[in-house]
Formats: sequence, C-alpha cells, structure tokens
Amino acid sequence: MASAAEILTPRATEGALSPESVVVRFAGDSGDGMQLTGGQFTLSTALAGNDLATFPDFPAEIRAPQGTLFGVSAFQINFGSSDITTAGDAPDVLVAMNPAALKTNVKDLKPGGLIIADTGEFTKRNLEKAKYEVSPLEDGSLGQWRVLSFDISQLTMDSVKPFGLGNKEALRCKNMWTLGLALWMFDRSREPIIAWLKAKFAKAPELAEANIAALNAGHAYGETAEIGAEGITLPQYSLAAAPQPQGLYRTITGADSIAYGLVAGAQLAQLPMFYGGYPITPASAVLHSLSKLKEFGVTTFQAEDEIAAIASAIGASYAGQLGVTCSSGPGIALKGEAMGLAIMTELPLVIVNVQRGGPSTGLPTKTEQSDLYQAVYGRNGDAPLPVIAARSPADAFECAIEACRIATQYMTPVILLSDGYIANAAEPWKVPDVSSFAPFPVAFMEQAQEGGLMPYARDEKLKRPWIKPGTPGLMHRIGGIEKAQNSGHIDYSPANHQAMTDIRRNKVAGVANSIPDQTVEQGAAGGKLAVVGWGSTFGPIHQAVKRARAKGQDVSHIHIRHIWPMPNNLGDLLKSYDKILVPEMNTGQLKTVLRDQYLVDARPLNKTSGQPFRIAEIEAAIEELLK
Repeated sequence: MASAAEILTPRATEGALSPESVVVRFAGDSGDGMQLTGGQFTLSTALAGNDLATFPDFPAEIRAPQGTLFGVSAFQINFGSSDITTAGDAPDVLVAMNPAALKTNVKDLKPGGLIIADTGEFTKRNLEKAKYEVSPLEDGSLGQWRVLSFDISQLTMDSVKPFGLGNKEALRCKNMWTLGLALWMFDRSREPIIAWLKAKFAKAPELAEANIAALNAGHAYGETAEIGAEGITLPQYSLAAAPQPQGLYRTITGADSIAYGLVAGAQLAQLPMFYGGYPITPASAVLHSLSKLKEFGVTTFQAEDEIAAIASAIGASYAGQLGVTCSSGPGIALKGEAMGLAIMTELPLVIVNVQRGGPSTGLPTKTEQSDLYQAVYGRNGDAPLPVIAARSPADAFECAIEACRIATQYMTPVILLSDGYIANAAEPWKVPDVSSFAPFPVAFMEQAQEGGLMPYARDEKLKRPWIKPGTPGLMHRIGGIEKAQNSGHIDYSPANHQAMTDIRRNKVAGVANSIPDQTVEQGAAGGKLAVVGWGSTFGPIHQAVKRARAKGQDVSHIHIRHIWPMPNNLGDLLKSYDKILVPEMNTGQLKTVLRDQYLVDARPLNKTSGQPFRIAEIEAAIEELLK
C-alpha cells in the first residue's frame, strides 16, 4: 500500500464541484496489478486533499488461472470533498480489464454507472473462461450502464514500443496506462506516481521509463478522446478537497496503524518490544511493518509455528519486555493454550487477531467478525482477559496503545481485534502529537516486601508485581499450575483455587474502572432505536444512522471499543432505548453477549458473505425496526 504525506493548510475550495463523492473500482486478473493501481490512485487522491476509504478485495490463491472468475482482483476507493467513512456501497465507475472482471463486478455498479473495458482482453478464449457465450460488449446486456470500451492492451503496447519490450513485458505496463486515464478523469497529478516509478525501478531505468510512458499515454488518451462508443462522452470529474483540521496527514492501512500503535505503546510503557509471529493472511502485514522499526527497540521473530510464536512472546514478557503476537482466527485457536498460560502466570501480553472468514481455513482473504466468542470465551477454564476492537485503520493506532496500557498496568494478556477489511483498507490519518498521550511507565520489583517475597501479592488493581528473572533475592515459581495466594507456591486446595479464580476474574473486571464511559456517536442517550456496533461496521452504521436521522427518524449510533469488560455505564445506556439493532459480520455474537450481560432485547442483523456491510442494508433494517 502506497503512503502519502502532506502538510494540510487552510485552502480555498472555490471552483467547479462535481459530485460530493465518487466510488471507483479497478478490477482485473490477479496479475494485472489492480492492487498496485488502486494504491497509487489512493496516493494521488490523498495528496489532492480528498477524504477517502479503500477496500482491496483479492483471491486467496497466489495466482489463480489467468482470466478465470475466481482469479479476479479488485480495488475500490470512495473519495470526495466530505466526510468519508466507508469504501462505498456501489461503484460509480468500474474499470474492467477482462471479461471475468466485468462479470464478477458489474452487478455492483450503480444504474447509469460507467464501465471502462479493455476490448483487447475480450477474446473468444477469455469470454469462455468467464462463462460468456457472446461478448457482453456487443449483445446489449449492459444497457443499464454507460460503456466505454477500447483496446487498452494495444494502446499500451503502442506507448511502450520505443523501449524494445516484448509483448509480455509491455502488457505489464497496462495498469499504468489505466492509472493515467483515471488520473485524467479525476484531475490528479502524475508527478507523485512518476517519482514512485523512478524509485521503484531505479536499477532498471528502462522499465521506469516504459511505465511512465504508459502512464502519460493513458492520461493523454483522456485529454484527446472526446467521444466514446455510441456517442458517450468520456467524463472528467472535479472534487474539491475535504475540510480537515490543519496538520500533518498521511494515508495509513490498519496493519501499519497497529504496528505504529504497538511501538508507541511500548515507548509509553518504557519497554522494549518483542514480536513473535507466524505468517498467516491477513495478519502477516503487521509483522512486515514491525520488522522495519528496529530502531525503536523492536525485535521481530518469525517462529516455526503459531504455538512457538506466542510462547516466545510470553518468554519475552517473563524476561521484562512487552511480548506481542498476532494472527488470524486459525492461528489464534492454536495459541489458546498458551493464552491460558499467560493468564495463569499473570504476564503482560498483547495478542492481535486480524479476523477473516472461517471456520477452519475458511476465507483467507475475506473479512469477517466471527472471532468475538473466541476472544471473550475461547479458552479452557475460567480464563478472562480484556478484549478491545478497532473501528477503522486510523483508530487501530489508539486501540493498540490502549492494549499495551491495559496489559502492563494490569499484568494480563489483552486481545486486540481487527479484521481483514481494517488491515488492508486505507484512509487519511492525522499524525498525532505524541506528547498528547499519557505515559504509563512500568516499575519492576527490585527487592522483596517486608516479611519476605510475595510474587503474587496484589495492589489496588489486583495486579501482581513484575519481577525480572535473575533479580537478586527474588527467585520465585512460575508456570501453568495453580498458584497459592501471595506466595505463588503450587496449591491444589479447593479454597485457594476458588480464591485465585475470583481474583483473576475481578482483576479483569476492574479494567472497566480505567476506561471511559460509553458515548453515543450520533443521536440522543435514549430513544426509540440504538444501532450498536463494534469493529469495522462503524463506517456503514455511521452513514446509515446519519441518513435515517436526516429523515427525522429517532435513531442513535453506539459503537463499542472495549468488548470485555464493557464500559460501566453501557447497561443503563442500552436500557434507555426501546429497541436495539446489532449489525455484525457473524451470526450474532455481540448480540448474544449484550443479551447475556444486560438482559436487553438486542436484535441481530447478520452478514457472513466475506464482504463489508453496505450502508443500504443497515438503512433498510432501521426502517423495518421503526415501522
């Protein structure tokens, strides 16, 4: 994912305004470079000052057979001159690089939307792979949309012919030609992309020049092609910059945001950080980001498996560092036993779960929220731990800091929930002033208490002391077998186990005393309907409630960051509404927790398609409940 950084100063917003926001989807074969095209278009859009949200959508196969329906990769971006919180419901523009891309994506396009298609790929063989009997560009089946079709493949080869590339290498520049056309359509500068190409191909300048030539050719085509097929004019849009507070901005993905937040949290705790991980989609990007941050006291370790990854992180915490591990649902399941060890030993540990569709291997590259039960309940024995959920890529930064704070201040493992949508999506992020975050430095025990060492003695938070191994005079037992109160010796007695179980439970429950009360994002604290969400459903819920309130409907939006324990005021807040709707990308997990904890009649709105909620889906559910 490309990044853009800009000092945003007050700017004039005069001039021609087209729509307030536009949704564009680039779709093609996995080898067509759609993610790169979308990422670079995002870069130029961010530098233009628009607010934006993106949604990369790609297959799990490393390289599916070329031209097939299950090999289609897509990148959607919603950008505009107003507040953008989702990647958009339906695209206004679909760029389809082959028949399979058209077939799998055209059903999502708005009526009257624009299709840009590469006729060079609509060959008999490719049409057969996409299950088309005849070309949809010729049979009238696309009549409800505007269609602009031209031979992008040939135009690309013509543009790079002076550089002596073979056909295969020349066609790899096709995504840059397409990007050039998109940059013209939306009045974007080519300069950042040209600079990026020169840096990327610094060791092969002929490839840089070929790609730049393709980029310029696509841009020039937009300038000169006045009339498309059947008299359709190739449009050009102009969107003003979005109003934003003055400051330093950059685009950020959820994976990068989590990585930076973990580093910031470790710095605020004044600890070095150790990350033990194992590759898994879509969580691996966090390891990739952290591996570039060694100068901040970060050690990254790719273990041989998920169990070794979390065990190494627990070992680091025992040694006096902040242990961190990250995975997705299948890997989190494998880490379950070791989580219990961290709970029993009462060591700080941050566990990041970038959720994906399940169960088992499930949908490796598709998003879901189906691991909430796993996070809250998914360990043997009574083994509670705090759970936090990020709502967006930018929000993941603060959530990671919060996870570090709770882990170190309460000597407990903490789970931070993200998902595939948050991890891969990007949005503008105002880089925060680090001095605005309150430090929470850790104090290690250096000498025994009066009367002798008590490694499981408690403070007012029920936190036990953190003792670095090798500290003179502080040798103590640690492990997974039940501990005696205070002394930490092995103790199987019924009364001791009851007491220790209660202490561990009460310590985690006490975290609620150091978190903010639950707020209402939109609407009043009480009324006819509250739409309650968590995680990446924030954007579509926010927009759906905004539209409903614009119609005069009595509806509010509540979004929960602290999933366990929940804010102290949440029960009373929920009971102040007549009805509660809980949209989730699962079969109703938060809904069940809310019913269990507060005895409220929470109604589910569930989706497990691997795709994010659309605004319209939540809006329709609001209408239905308010009838």
